Amino acid sequence: SEIESKIFRTLEDAVAWREKMRKNGKTVSLTNGCFDILHRGHAEYLMSARALGDSLIVLMNSDASVRALKGPTRPVNTEDNRAFLLACLSFVDAVLIFDSQRCDREIAALRPDAYAKGGDYTIEKLDKDERAALLASGTKISFIPFVDGLSSSSIIAKSNSK
Repeated sequence: SEIESKIFRTLEDAVAWREKMRKNGKTVSLTNGCFDILHRGHAEYLMSARALGDSLIVLMNSDASVRALKGPTRPVNTEDNRAFLLACLSFVDAVLIFDSQRCDREIAALRPDAYAKGGDYTIEKLDKDERAALLASGTKISFIPFVDGLSSSSIIAKSNSK
């Protein structure tokens, strides 16, 4: 389907998409995350990330890497379902599911024009290997403010307290 064609399961497929964008003179912005329970904060963040370029690729943590980052009860939604929902958004052009806790290898291979991270980060707080990959690629780094009170964790906590 059109939605499934936006979801990449290998870095090679994502790089081929990236090269096509470059050939067509289109800039690519990139962001990454778990996107476990999709909410308005995610949508606003991703719209802002997309505005940094002509197209947006989202590097999405696999189920195994979400468990490693967030603990054994996460993710709530499977990687297939999370990737499908992201790919349904008109401002998301591509989704790459990646399996490690850090995405420096993917950043280095994709060499995005722009990179977006949440406003709780600063250049110093970025993972050192991810930061090195971004700087080596000449990527413009932007920090996007979060919508207050919206997070997958807060939604889970709220549903557990009912």
